Amino acid sequence: MTQAPKIDLTKLLDVEPVEDNFFRGSETPGGHGRMFGGQVLGQALVAATRTVEGKVNHSLHGYFMRPGDATKPVLYRVERDMDGNSFATRRVIAIQNGQPILNLAASFQVREEGMHHAQEMPADIPPPEDLKTEAELAEEHAEHLPENYLQFAKWDRPVEIRPCHPVPPFDMTARTGKSFRWIKARDAMGNDQGLHRAALVYASDMGLIGAALGVHGVGFFTSGMRVASLDHAMWLHEDFRVDDWLLFEMESPWTGGGRGLARGRFYTRDGRMVASCAQEGMTRRKI
Repeated sequence: MTQAPKIDLTKLLDVEPVEDNFFRGSETPGGHGRMFGGQVLGQALVAATRTVEGKVNHSLHGYFMRPGDATKPVLYRVERDMDGNSFATRRVIAIQNGQPILNLAASFQVREEGMHHAQEMPADIPPPEDLKTEAELAEEHAEHLPENYLQFAKWDRPVEIRPCHPVPPFDMTARTGKSFRWIKARDAMGNDQGLHRAALVYASDMGLIGAALGVHGVGFFTSGMRVASLDHAMWLHEDFRVDDWLLFEMESPWTGGGRGLARGRFYTRDGRMVASCAQEGMTRRKI
């Protein structure tokens, strides 16, 4: 199988202005099949951000409607719903082949001071330097893994992932409670905070719904599983850099009706809680 080209996250998330309130996002370099949902989310947020001045994104909620095609660009139409003194809101429709594939609502706020509290970063988390990447773990256990998993693990993703309490990828023991991973963009991403926020939105879609699957002892590559993101919400609390290590905490409070809910939090290495997210996904299994 041909090795996919390296993906530059900064370039991937960039969008080209087409005309007023319309932007074009690129296809996935070397992509095939379905487009990664985080790419559509991230590009949609960048498109919305390009229409806002003097404010930063603090929340978003997106609904996935149709799978995107990784081999084609995406058109983004931005609706400028409100521009206030403190807040601005935008709606974005992502379109491929004349049909919407994602609806995104995003809110932006001027920077201001106020009361502050945050949940503390969990203690006793090993540093990323002491951990192996998902790809290295897959290579260690290659003889026990299906070919589709190995090909996925070899994908040169623009975000590096290091599980904090790794288990062999083929171990489908049911797991409750929280899981942790360190994440970081592979390349430097400059100082545009709007871009870093879009990059974290991109990364937050990497395996979040897996927290709901793990409770039941299954994974994305378990035979008969059909998994797809349905919606994705995110709250950006403080500034951060995605090209520095961030701790991604994940848990699932509920599954049922062919759906699963997962929640996550992000912490900087110095313990600041900088973002929260939630996602519901389709979790059907045909046996």
